[in-house]
Amino acid sequence: MNLWPRHPVIYEINTWVWLNELSRKHGAAITLASVLDEEWDAIAALGIDAVWLMGVWERSPAGIRIAMQNEGLMASFRQALPDFSAADNVGSPYCVRRYEVDSALGGAAGLAAARAQLARRGIGLILDFVPNHVAPDHPWVADSSEYFIQGSSVDLTSDPKSFVETGGRVFACGRDPYFPAWPDVLQLNAFDPGLRQAAADTLLDISGRCDGVRCDMAMLMLNSVFERTWGPRAGAKPDADYWAAIIPAIKERHPDFKFIAEAYWDMEWELQQQGFDFCYDKRLYDRMEKEGPESVRLHLLADMAYQEKLVRFIENHDEPRAAAAFPSKRLRAVAVAALTLPGTKLIHEGQLEGRRVRLPVFLGRRPFEAPDESLREFYRRLLKAVGDQVFRSGEWRLCESHGWPDNLSYRNLLAWCWRLGKEIRLVVVNFSGSPSQGLVRLAGKDLCDKNVVLEDAFSEARYSRSGDEIEQSGLFVDLSAWGCHFFRARVD
Repeated sequence: MNLWPRHPVIYEINTWVWLNELSRKHGAAITLASVLDEEWDAIAALGIDAVWLMGVWERSPAGIRIAMQNEGLMASFRQALPDFSAADNVGSPYCVRRYEVDSALGGAAGLAAARAQLARRGIGLILDFVPNHVAPDHPWVADSSEYFIQGSSVDLTSDPKSFVETGGRVFACGRDPYFPAWPDVLQLNAFDPGLRQAAADTLLDISGRCDGVRCDMAMLMLNSVFERTWGPRAGAKPDADYWAAIIPAIKERHPDFKFIAEAYWDMEWELQQQGFDFCYDKRLYDRMEKEGPESVRLHLLADMAYQEKLVRFIENHDEPRAAAAFPSKRLRAVAVAALTLPGTKLIHEGQLEGRRVRLPVFLGRRPFEAPDESLREFYRRLLKAVGDQVFRSGEWRLCESHGWPDNLSYRNLLAWCWRLGKEIRLVVVNFSGSPSQGLVRLAGKDLCDKNVVLEDAFSEARYSRSGDEIEQSGLFVDLSAWGCHFFRARVD
């Protein structure tokens, strides 16, 4: 792909589901090798910088069998897909049997063809890497059992939900320390030097097939977390952290290759220090979903070196669909905010059409949902507005807002601006369910003695204001509940 922009936009696609629907749409079996040009063109028209093809690696037959015996999973399958049948369970993409492209999706040749199609359109390719665990039928289980956290017959008897026996050995199931073990995967040992080398070799191979990886639950492999989770079972803690040892080895061969961390528990900064280019900003998502404008504003006061390495999103395959999680007006406000902040922006396929069903990742088919045409038109305008180069390569600054003693509603306003050369964009969001007014100071000191023309990307309204007024007292805004201004500022 072309050089990564400073603030890229990534589009996540559930690969199996997407190909399934393309096959039905075109009346023929479609794999990654045979996706029509018009489909790639439609993706490119969104103005994105990279596509994350989620779930291309070989699924595990053993994992599918285990899932079919899990009553909780089966209930979630039927809730999402009322006419669910066993054939719809194609296996979890995070229960990897081998890091080879699943033959059902087109195999290695299919992936290479898809990457070439994206590259011709100046779009990069992101794939998955799952560091914490593998499927029970992964070749390492039989060939390299020392790569895994192991248990004993006592563990198997006392905690059968966390340990399994295979090939005459007892293995720990993969886990997050705050939740029960995952029954369909086996836990890798982040402290084992052989495993680290095997992981580096795997990533080196993957890095030749794409432009970056999204690393599942990346914080689980940090020395501090792994030691706390597994204790003596993991053996001696290495001097170097897992990622600090592995990422530089890949970057040495592929300097522009990007590492994206799925990260929780406020460990984003630590993962950035160990080499990750971008980390999930789950904290911002939680603030926008559950908290008010002051909480969001405080979050945006963080150092820019940190913020520029965050991934902003309002949905992905692990979160509820945004159209279901946020009421309609609030949804538009959080979408404008998320897509105009610094760092990487992540859009989930189906988000733009207002899909509401959160699909379990095991399923290769999803229910029909009529698109929300009003929301689709909103996103069309928003993506067109954020497609300007100023949002990819410009400088972002949070703006101050203030009001009057008898009207404190200005506290509901979130405002920031982008600058690149003479290009200026101003975004103001009323992050509340009440009408709000205030004065917003446009960050910068270059508007004095000038006239500023403000054109709104959504309403197409046009305003002319004094630069002295904007810089000194501030731009007056009056926004309805969850309303926003998206101004292109032009200096006359």
